[in-house]
Amino acid sequence: MGRFLDGFVNSWRSHLLVTLSGNDDGRPAWVGTMAEGNDAGFFGPGSASWAVHGGMATMVAGIRALLMQTLHPGAMAGVHDWSRYRDDPLGRLSGTIQWLVTVTFAATEQAERESARVGRFHDRVAGRYRDARGVEREYSAGDPELLSWVHVVFTDAFLTSHQVWDGAIPGGADRYVREWAKAGELVGVDDPPRSDAELAAQLRAFSDAGVLMGGDRVAEAVRFIRKPPLRRGMMPFYRIMFAGAVASIPVEYRRMLGLRRSPLPVIWATGAVLGLVRMLLGSRSTSEDAALSRIARLDALDPTPPPEA
Repeated sequence: MGRFLDGFVNSWRSHLLVTLSGNDDGRPAWVGTMAEGNDAGFFGPGSASWAVHGGMATMVAGIRALLMQTLHPGAMAGVHDWSRYRDDPLGRLSGTIQWLVTVTFAATEQAERESARVGRFHDRVAGRYRDARGVEREYSAGDPELLSWVHVVFTDAFLTSHQVWDGAIPGGADRYVREWAKAGELVGVDDPPRSDAELAAQLRAFSDAGVLMGGDRVAEAVRFIRKPPLRRGMMPFYRIMFAGAVASIPVEYRRMLGLRRSPLPVIWATGAVLGLVRMLLGSRSTSEDAALSRIARLDALDPTPPPEA
């Protein structure tokens, strides 16, 4: 029985690492370059961004962010027309993870370079869509409204998920939102929120403006997010996290998504799954290790402590 359990755990751990990073040691090639560079990056140890993006709740936050993004018909049109999520969903996931982790943990120059790479990909994304009022509109990935929507729901998803499943944030919610505004600026967001109150106000403004909607495309995307092409042995754990993500979304958005909150204790169950993942993968990511290695090297060259933030 012990040998069977060890085999199951090792197999599940390997598949999880492949899913999240593209290989079975959890360290994609680009992570190695994060030990390079000449500064601590935009945030550094002790920052709110390191705490939030280094936590296990990011796994649920990613699901929540994807669900929420579908509610803007312009963003949904871009995903429908240009995204390869149906053909290579794990490749798209790993690309998003690469940007998030690089901006969070890498040196400034590398974070800027990675954001420019994302921007070049977005340059070709354009088309037309019908908005919530039935008016046909043009869209592009550089549209200020779409950039703002994606940044706001991303920030809200990661902030809320951390608060629900990972606890306190250094400096609180305001500090995280303020720090992560830099990531928004790097990809072209004009006026990213810089406090928890501003984040809530900007999210509410989209609802009040009547630009959000459900529909067939949203339903198709939700079906895919609910049941992605993961190994069968991982799906029970993923279903719990999906249910937890849904439970964390306010009811008005759940209705547009066509989703209901499970009557089961899915918030608790999601926390249990994240605890299992933490046990399998460890509490610190390879990206954070690489960043700490870079900072230790720089400190050895210049032992003068940096000024307090």
